[in-house]
Amino acid sequence: MSNTTDQLGKQAQEVTENLQTMGRTVRDAAREKIGQAGEKAAEYSGQARDQLHGVACACEQSIRARPLRSILMAAGIGWLLGRFWKRG
Repeated sequence: MSNTTDQLGKQAQEVTENLQTMGRTVRDAAREKIGQAGEKAAEYSGQARDQLHGVACACEQSIRARPLRSILMAAGIGWLLGRFWKRG
C-alpha cells in the first residue's frame, strides 16, 4: 500500500508542477498578446491623430479661403439642426 500511495503522491506532484508550468506559459503568452495589442492601439491612435490634424488643417484653409461661404454654410446647418430639433 505504501508503494501505491507514494506513486500517487509523486504523480500528484508531477501534475501540480505541470499545471503550474502551463499556467506560467499561458500568463506569459497573454502578457505578450496584451503588449502587442497595446502597440497596435498606439499605432492606430497616432494614425488617427495625424488624419484628424490633416482634416482640421484642410478645414481651416477652406474657411480662410472663403470666409463668407463658410459662415453661410454654418448658419444653414445650424438652421436645419434647429428645425429637426424642434420636431423631435
